[in-house]
Amino acid sequence: MARTLKRAAAFAALGRALTAGARGGPSLGRRLAALPRMIRATVRGDYDGGLRLALMTAAVAYVASPFDLVPEAMLLMLGIVDDALVVTWLAGSVLAETERFLDWEARRESVVPGQVVG
Repeated sequence: MARTLKRAAAFAALGRALTAGARGGPSLGRRLAALPRMIRATVRGDYDGGLRLALMTAAVAYVASPFDLVPEAMLLMLGIVDDALVVTWLAGSVLAETERFLDWEARRESVVPGQVVG
């Protein structure tokens, strides 16, 4: 019973941390909601995230693909570790890029076209 309570408390703490945002940054929900806007702004050429989005897309394709540079069937743990490293990089990249995009979006909304900002 005590183990179940500890596990429930851990999941509750994780949920609060994810929704509150790290170090006062945007929450996970806000970051995930920004992804489609970030992709649209990049495709339109308004936002400069093209290369970063391409790398993130390649990482998703690599993890989802049945073909790996280091196959799991041959090298068991090493094959799983390469996927874990790519997923870790991808998660960090998505968090960093969505925060960068949300900052860009906030600055963009505060600019009035044709006005000099001091």
